[in-house]
Amino acid sequence: MKHTRIAALATIGMAPALSLTACGGDDSAQGAPATASSHPSSSSSNGGSKPEDGSGAGGSDAGSGNSGTGKNTKAPAGSANGQGKSDGKTPFCKTADLAIDARNAATDKDSGRVDITMINRGSTTCSATGFAGVDIKDADHTSNPIERGPAQPRITTLKPGDAAVFDLAYTLDRTGKSLTHPTNILVTPPNETHSVTLKWPAGDGQIKGAYTDVQVYPTHTTN
Repeated sequence: MKHTRIAALATIGMAPALSLTACGGDDSAQGAPATASSHPSSSSSNGGSKPEDGSGAGGSDAGSGNSGTGKNTKAPAGSANGQGKSDGKTPFCKTADLAIDARNAATDKDSGRVDITMINRGSTTCSATGFAGVDIKDADHTSNPIERGPAQPRITTLKPGDAAVFDLAYTLDRTGKSLTHPTNILVTPPNETHSVTLKWPAGDGQIKGAYTDVQVYPTHTTN
């Protein structure tokens, strides 16, 4: 009987302890959600600020990129393409539209030079870019083609009234024993097939050597 009463009392004595444990568990369980709920609120504020900053910067960059870059890209490309197309579409000057003459342009006693000027008398812009074809006619009625000098052609676009020039260069013969006696210059403008005949400029000295020693240089504008 004593053992039975002791066991019963022991059981009764443990009940409050179990009850207290259960209450303690409820308190800790209620505290945990409160703490956990505080963490999501802080992380959502941080997470919210980052997307706002990111979308704001990205949006402004994308906006300036789409509008600014788009405009900047189109303008240079348009101007560059426009220039290319314009140059490509500019027709070559026709011989019939050019006023051509030759003059003595020697700079010293040893260097002979003839400047040949071409003025655009047409109503539209044309290109005189390149080397003109040149033959020099001699008093013996021969025609002598002139070789090109060591120079690269330059873009030479002529508006109505504009002039282009190219020159013939050679060494002067002061001995009086030259075998050349030029009388005329036959000029064919760049990329043309029709020629004009000009008189050899008066006052030019005799050519040293032969006509193969004369060189023609590419056209350029006089501006």
